[in-house]
Amino acid sequence: MRSSVIITRTPLRVSFAGGGTDLPSYYRAHGGGSVVSAAIDRYIYVLVNEKFDQDIRVSYSRAAEYVSRVDDIKHPAVREALRMTGVDGSVEIVTISDIPAEGTGIGSSSAFAVGILNALWAFKGELKGPGELAEAACELEIGRLKETIGKQDQYAAAFGGLHQYEFRPDDSVGVHALPLSREERERFEQHFALYYTGVTRSAGKVLQEQDRRTGTGENLAALDRIREMSGETRKAILARDFERVGRLLDEAWTLKKGLANGITNSVLDRMYSAVMAAGAWGGKVTGAGGGGFLLVAAPREKRVQVEQALSGHRHLPVHISTEGSRIVFVGR
Repeated sequence: MRSSVIITRTPLRVSFAGGGTDLPSYYRAHGGGSVVSAAIDRYIYVLVNEKFDQDIRVSYSRAAEYVSRVDDIKHPAVREALRMTGVDGSVEIVTISDIPAEGTGIGSSSAFAVGILNALWAFKGELKGPGELAEAACELEIGRLKETIGKQDQYAAAFGGLHQYEFRPDDSVGVHALPLSREERERFEQHFALYYTGVTRSAGKVLQEQDRRTGTGENLAALDRIREMSGETRKAILARDFERVGRLLDEAWTLKKGLANGITNSVLDRMYSAVMAAGAWGGKVTGAGGGGFLLVAAPREKRVQVEQALSGHRHLPVHISTEGSRIVFVGR
């Protein structure tokens, strides 16, 4: 039985280690991948409402669409989500994001995929678990839309919290929580912050080149080390050695910059040099690179200096969202 109104809330994420090893071109052929990431308290909301007539209305950041058939929808993720869930009419879909919806490197496209699938299935009266939602979002983005992306974002959005994700060659995924008490989590958060670079970009070209280089073997040594650092980061977090996490971020950023052209640029290099000079342990540009947010790890006593070094850039504290995609409103 359908509900008339459903609203889902799905978190964005930051990745601390292992990015790039979650692409199928790496984990299927080279013994698996591993990523440590955390969902954060910035969200994408999806509202699904039953319409009186048979048409479909879709409203998102760039446009609104009014169509009579699913096949006529221009937004590819919405179109495929409707096909996957079997919702074919009499529906209105509205999306809202806490952060600019594209090009920020904190998993917005995959959070949207997870959130809209969750909302549409709930609209039909079907509830899916986080593993089902994550795999369905991977099928939507990687399988159907043929996006050159990894699988970490979908899992972080579906599960929430702080986890190590293991991407196995057979496409199965291991999900391993990194337990921190509330007090320990708050202490962890105090050592990390995001700074908006002011540059948005499409990750597609960067990831396509990275994927090609992985296929030819050019990136294998770097990716093998990046995968290894995922395990080291997990151990550092469990040991509450947050300085070690920051130092590993610095090493990983150095390796990441060599995976493809366009991962860094003069603006990002200046920002990174400024925070390191201010006393940071390390950091990285989120997502595929090229823009979005700069994640910075620093001692608590250096926070003021780091903020002053990036005074022209908007500061976003890192707070872990313990919940993944969830239904926050059901109405009739």
